[in-house]
Amino acid sequence: MPLPDAIGRDTAASPRWLSIVGIGEDGVDGLSAAARGLIGAAEIVFGGRRHLSLAAPLIRGAARPWPTPFEGAADEVLHHRGRQICVLASGDPFHYGVGAVLAHAIDAREMIVVPAPSAFSLAAARLGWSLPETVLLSVHGRALDLVRPHLQPGARILAFTSDGGGPLALARLLAETGFGASRLTVLEALGGPRERIRTTTAAAYAFDAIVSLNTIAIEVEAKPNSRVIARAPGLADVLFEHDGQITKREVRAITLSSLAPRRGELLWDIGAGAGSVAIEWMLADTSMRAIAIEQRPERAARIRRNAAAFGVPGLEVVEDAAPAALAGLAPADAIFIGGSASERGVLDTAIGALRSGGRLVINAVTLATEALLIERHAALGGELVRVAIARAGAVGEKSGWRPAMPVTQWVWTKP
Repeated sequence: MPLPDAIGRDTAASPRWLSIVGIGEDGVDGLSAAARGLIGAAEIVFGGRRHLSLAAPLIRGAARPWPTPFEGAADEVLHHRGRQICVLASGDPFHYGVGAVLAHAIDAREMIVVPAPSAFSLAAARLGWSLPETVLLSVHGRALDLVRPHLQPGARILAFTSDGGGPLALARLLAETGFGASRLTVLEALGGPRERIRTTTAAAYAFDAIVSLNTIAIEVEAKPNSRVIARAPGLADVLFEHDGQITKREVRAITLSSLAPRRGELLWDIGAGAGSVAIEWMLADTSMRAIAIEQRPERAARIRRNAAAFGVPGLEVVEDAAPAALAGLAPADAIFIGGSASERGVLDTAIGALRSGGRLVINAVTLATEALLIERHAALGGELVRVAIARAGAVGEKSGWRPAMPVTQWVWTKP
């Protein structure tokens, strides 16, 4: 059957050989005429076994379930480039779907895409929620810890989970972090004959026999003891597990400002200690990446625990001493050195590895490191700042200022 111009138009340079069709739990009944035509005309139809079963009445070509592991899926589709290929996807293929995976390898001009409503759209429709005002999160095959930064008072979250055990695990995480009063709605098999919606609180969660295809809606209720991760840099030191080797709150806020995080950038945190700077760098935006370099095993393990507790489990930890640990790492957009700057070769290696336009920030508390920074500032320029913090504390029966060790900070941008 002829396709509408908007999805059927080809160019001589890039004929559209691949169709990606979103299919819901209602199967072929929910498909448009164009989507049905694309499935029926395909020589090969790829998809999950559930998708292939739903679309079976329309498939005339060969039905191919996705390979295991899934990482080889794009290569298998590309192997048939030039033939009429159809890929079946859940709902909207470009909303945490296979479409985004394929688009990394295949030009969009070679595709015809017919999306269906996503699980998020269906959930919002059932709940009467505004999608632009809702956090949309997938923890399908990902760490549940990713939800932690989004647990803000009054927030609404829609989370797509991996299996029937996902809702219970999420409820436990909420209850353990002080969000047990949050309203939790489990939406199962949306759009199909098995659809079911149930609501409880995280603390009282007791549902069983959950369908593996489910979405969780969270209405966050925060209490005074809830672990709310503030949006501004300079999080309270007490939130981090540490042994005293941590960039303190006020200095950390200044350090993050000097590092000037920008979307999608990579930070090296050399001598990471508790990992606080790398963690707050990653909290600036979900696209941020960081590598924490720490030679002491107990501190490296602590960094990993802190990263999970702050909802940035993607923080990479390299357990080795700089500069040897820096060999082979992806080039950095920004580098922070909180420890070991005076060690032989560390500073020069960092400067050499930094991308053009990248920022280098070094904090010094010892005279030896401060002298090094003064020398490099004289040679290379940049900005040299002295940070002095004092906190009120008891002096006998009265109060007085207790100064912390001053910090000398060198900020340099690579030409």
